[in-house]
Amino acid sequence: MLKFHQIVFRKFLLIFSVLFFVVGSIVYYWTKEFYITQSRDSLLHNIQIISFDIHEISHLDIVAKKIKETLNLRLTIISADGEVLVESHEDKTQMDNHKYREEIMQSNQEDHGYKIRHSKTINKDLLYIAKKYTFNGEVIYIRLAKELQNINEQIFALGIKTIFVLLVFFGFILSITYKLSAQIEKEMQKIAIFLTTLTKKEKPSYISSELSLEFANITKLLTKVSQILSKKDKRKSKYTAKLQESNDQKDDIISAISHEFKNPIAVINGYSQTLLDDENLNPAIRQKFLSKIYNNGVRLSSLIDTLRLSIKLDSGQQKANFTTVNVYELISDTVEIIQANYRKRQTIIDGDKDLNIKVDQGLFSIVISNLVENAYKYSEDEVFIHFDASSISIVDTGIGISKSNLENITHKFYRVQGNSWNNSLGLGLFLVKNIINLHNFSLEIQSEENKGSTFTIKM
Repeated sequence: MLKFHQIVFRKFLLIFSVLFFVVGSIVYYWTKEFYITQSRDSLLHNIQIISFDIHEISHLDIVAKKIKETLNLRLTIISADGEVLVESHEDKTQMDNHKYREEIMQSNQEDHGYKIRHSKTINKDLLYIAKKYTFNGEVIYIRLAKELQNINEQIFALGIKTIFVLLVFFGFILSITYKLSAQIEKEMQKIAIFLTTLTKKEKPSYISSELSLEFANITKLLTKVSQILSKKDKRKSKYTAKLQESNDQKDDIISAISHEFKNPIAVINGYSQTLLDDENLNPAIRQKFLSKIYNNGVRLSSLIDTLRLSIKLDSGQQKANFTTVNVYELISDTVEIIQANYRKRQTIIDGDKDLNIKVDQGLFSIVISNLVENAYKYSEDEVFIHFDASSISIVDTGIGISKSNLENITHKFYRVQGNSWNNSLGLGLFLVKNIINLHNFSLEIQSEENKGSTFTIKM
């Protein structure tokens, strides 16, 4: 396949050849016609001058010789009956009758006669001009002739000059066209390389051109396309990484949900089957089994409520019912319920017992419950709760949270690997964060491994 500048060069040569032929032909025929017209006019003018100098025929023999020598023209004077009276180039006595020469007959009907033909007398192609005159009552024809060779030589000389001018002109145009096509080819190659790297995802970031406004606009668009593709690839990479992370967590999430539901279901099924199989079971044992069934049913119901609440918070469907609530009473009541499962743990509550805030009591109880229960789970000493008009802080001195987990700990279904958090759905802090956001509060977490954690609700 040919390169761009080669195609341009071939097209240019084709166009040049056609134009050269057309222009050359036009110039040739126009020049020939011009010279013939000029020659006709010049011969007629000379005939007019000769006619003024006619005194006697014998005198014209001398005139004919001078015309031949000085002007290189052939002079012939012919009588009315066609006899050659004067001839500059040959013996007039040996010449044929000229009465029926075409230029002579034409001069009888028009102002003058005109003809181009080959002369047998001198064996040359001539341009003949004849004009009719009356001299001393007798009709004569004055005829001048010019060799066509001279005309052709003049035309050829002009043609050579014209060709030279055309060659110089087209050579100049070819030089400019070649350089321009080479520059265009270079820019096109640059664009092709840029597009090739794009297809190979090598991500070129910038391309420019100063050749023309069109190329500048094209390169600007290509740069924008490259930048857009680069941004899309970065987003795709981030999405792929997140998707991979999500897929990695999926099995753990499914395992957690399965585990959380499987244990109470197994307990309910086991104790129920025992009650069905043994009608004579001791009443105390029966009551214990029923209590186990009930508690695990409550646990299942709580898990379902937690999942439902997480979905509503995640979709923005959960609404808050704000009421004025005493902070101390809310915290105390919530802690009291939790301590039923952690009888050996102590919680120290510090704050203004008369402080009231506007919150959704049910939702905010879930926040306090989750934060306090986490403190119980991951510490062995006292849990401190401090509150004032601007914040509520839950402080423990437990195992703490690593920096790598702090960024993700409030995400849905996120479960820290390597500790007992795996025994939960990973929804506790997700619920806390979203409920706090629903109240237009904020959550701050400060933690250090093996030293403890502080969860602060900024109000």
